[in-house]
Amino acid sequence: MAGATSRPRPPIPRRTLLTGTAAATVALTGAAACSRVPQGDALARLTSRGTVRLGIAGEVPYGYVNDQGAFTGEAPELAKVIFKRLGIDRVQPVATDFSSLIPGLNSQQFDVVSAGMYINKDRCAQVLFADPEYQMLDAFIVRKGNPKGLHTYEDVVRAKARFATGTGYAEIKYATAAGYPEQDIVILQDQVAGLNAVESGRVDVFAGTALTVREVVKKSSKAEATEPFAAVVGGKKKIDGGGFAFRPTDAALRDAFNTEIHRMKQSGELFRILRPFGFTQAEMTTLTAKELCR
Repeated sequence: MAGATSRPRPPIPRRTLLTGTAAATVALTGAAACSRVPQGDALARLTSRGTVRLGIAGEVPYGYVNDQGAFTGEAPELAKVIFKRLGIDRVQPVATDFSSLIPGLNSQQFDVVSAGMYINKDRCAQVLFADPEYQMLDAFIVRKGNPKGLHTYEDVVRAKARFATGTGYAEIKYATAAGYPEQDIVILQDQVAGLNAVESGRVDVFAGTALTVREVVKKSSKAEATEPFAAVVGGKKKIDGGGFAFRPTDAALRDAFNTEIHRMKQSGELFRILRPFGFTQAEMTTLTAKELCR
C-alpha cells in the first residue's frame, strides 16, 4: 500500500492489470466519468443512488479480484460493512493502476479510494483521508539466506545492491532518503513481479509493505521476507497508515465514515474483518489521518 516520485517514468501500472469483469468496470466507469465535481451532500447523493464506486488497485490483500472472479480484500470488505450502515446498499469496485487512483477519484471515475493507500503529506494536499484502518512497516524480498545482509534501506545503499520497488510506492522516497540514487531504482509492476525479479537474480531486493512481502514469498523456495522495519526519513522512523480517500468536497461523507470506523475499532470488529487477509494485532492502530498528514 504505498508516495509518488517526481521523476518522469513510463506509465508502468503499479498492479497487475485486471481482466474480465474488472477491465469492463474500468471502461464503463471511465466512459461515464465527467470532469465537473458534483455539488451538494455526497452522502445523500450516494444514498439516493444506492451505490458507491470504490477505486481499487488490484493488490493482495488490500483490494483485488480473487480466483473466483469476485472483488475482495480488506478495503472492499470493510467498505461493504461501513457503507451499508450509512444507507448505501451496493459497492461497485472499479479497478485501475495505483498511480491513477487519486486522479480517478478527482475526475469522478469513482467516489472513494479503497486501496489501503498510505496517508502522507503529499496525498493529503490532494484528497481527504479517513483515519487509517491499519498501520504498516516495510520489509524486503531477498534471496534465501539474505546473502547481502539487507535489513534496512541504509544496508541497501552500503551494499550497493540492485534495488527495486513498485511504481508510486512510498518505498521510493524511503530509499532515496537513505541515499540510494533515484535513477538506479528498478520500478516493477507489483510485488509478484518483485518476487520474480529477486528469484531470477535481476535485482537483489524488492521493497514493499511487510504484509504484502510476507504473503508473496510464502510458496517461494528461492526468496524470503526480511523482518519488518521502520524506514528512517529526516532522522525519524516512519510508521505508515493506510486509509480510505475522499474528494476534498466530501468532508461530511468522510466524517460519517470515520464515525463508523472508530466504533469498529473500539468493538474489535475492524480486526475481525482484516484478520482473514493476513493482518495481525500489531497492525491495528490508533493513528489519525491528521497525524499522518503532517
